[in-house]
Amino acid sequence: MSVTIRDVAKKAGVSASTVSRVIANSPRISEDTKIRVQRVIKELDYHPNAIARSLAKSSTRTIGLVLPNEAEDLFKNPFFINAMTGINICAQKMGYYIMYSFSKNEEEEFDLVKKFTSSNLVDGVILLIARANDRCIEYLKDMEFPFSVIGRPEDTSEVLWVDNDNFNAMYNVVSKLLQKGIKKIGFISGDKEWNVSKDRLNGYLQAHSVHGVQVNESFIVQRIKFNEEEGYDAMKLIAESEIPQVVVTTDDLFSFGALKYLNENNLKDVALVGFNNTPLAAYQNPPLASVDINAEKLGYYAAKLLIGSLNDSNLERNHYIIETNLIARESIKGIL
Repeated sequence: MSVTIRDVAKKAGVSASTVSRVIANSPRISEDTKIRVQRVIKELDYHPNAIARSLAKSSTRTIGLVLPNEAEDLFKNPFFINAMTGINICAQKMGYYIMYSFSKNEEEEFDLVKKFTSSNLVDGVILLIARANDRCIEYLKDMEFPFSVIGRPEDTSEVLWVDNDNFNAMYNVVSKLLQKGIKKIGFISGDKEWNVSKDRLNGYLQAHSVHGVQVNESFIVQRIKFNEEEGYDAMKLIAESEIPQVVVTTDDLFSFGALKYLNENNLKDVALVGFNNTPLAAYQNPPLASVDINAEKLGYYAAKLLIGSLNDSNLERNHYIIETNLIARESIKGIL
């Protein structure tokens, strides 16, 4: 296996970005560091990636954006529209363009990432989700190709990323419910391979543990697809076991489906909390309480980090945590 920039960085005791700056002979790097890194480069017989070199010489001022298959229907899941809006605002402000590509599945998403890195059409890539064992992230790392990701990667070293504190966002909501004496709390979550789903589930579980309330496993339902139909079926599955007092979902689309089931079955006393605070949340019957994750801001800072790194800015951080806040509406009236 060929030597990568990360191998050089690890042996030299510096970051991969520092190695890149040494190769580019950046004046911001001290002579001692340059000598140490150059010694390791020679020792490991490291040769900088050809694509990275060509990009360093000629910029396209274009960012590639790979939309996952979950974004196929943008009007039903406006998270992606909001994130794209933030990316566009930042890119325009900093003089960059955006090139979009849609994928039908994870395999096609991976192929699109590979095409972006070999086309010389873009300077960097923004990924809109982070998965467990994420092939796209690992590939971009190995190719030493500039990228950022919306979502917390499993390994955050040498990755530019932006996310909410999804653990605490869910923990805080469930903790408040438990403090109110509500112990029957349903939980409808998305794909367990997504790190955001893992973090929100862990927040739900930890809140129960801290407050000494045993988790009812039949109240937890995880789905692969993010849509209303999955939310409807998940709510039905929970209700067939036991009627909860409150149901918390990890996405408003699940909540829309759950709310439909509750209304059809005249379960008016079950409260509901969603996530993402999509525009349609306020127009549900009843209006849906939801945690606002500031998706536009997530996109803006993902672009800011990537473009900042492309311009060789002296980045003081490799990530941003974007605040969340619960928007209380009729679906939890009298509870929170």
